Amino acid sequence: MSEDSKSTGFAWFLAGLGLGALVGVLYAPKSGRETREDIANSAREGSEYLRAKTRAAAEQVGTLVEKSKDQVSTLVEKGKEQVGTLVEKSKEQVSDYVDRGRDVVDRGRAQWEEFVERGKNLVSDQTSRVSAAVDAGRQAYKSTVTPGESET
Repeated sequence: MSEDSKSTGFAWFLAGLGLGALVGVLYAPKSGRETREDIANSAREGSEYLRAKTRAAAEQVGTLVEKSKDQVSTLVEKGKEQVGTLVEKSKEQVSDYVDRGRDVVDRGRAQWEEFVERGKNLVSDQTSRVSAAVDAGRQAYKSTVTPGESET
């Protein structure tokens, strides 16, 4: 915003300079030759003034560009450091979660193996009971059937 104000002020300055030169020419009690020389001198002075201001503005822009480059470089370095820190923290968290997951899987596997073992024992026990019941049923059948009767 202040740059716009400066350029507007500079434009008004140039307009005033031109208007002043014109008024000076109209009311000057000098000869045509002297007036032309004065106008030429004023034009040279104006162009030298513009060149000087242009150089100064270019130097200021160059200085601002260098400062901006330094600031951007500093911000980029800070950003890299922060990203590196975040990446390290993330790696630690992921590692922690992986370890927790392994612990849960190991506990689940141990419980599963315990349940399988209980199931095997239960099936074995039931198999023994059913076999004993079948054998008892055969013995009872054999003792109730007389030797001369037919087995069906």
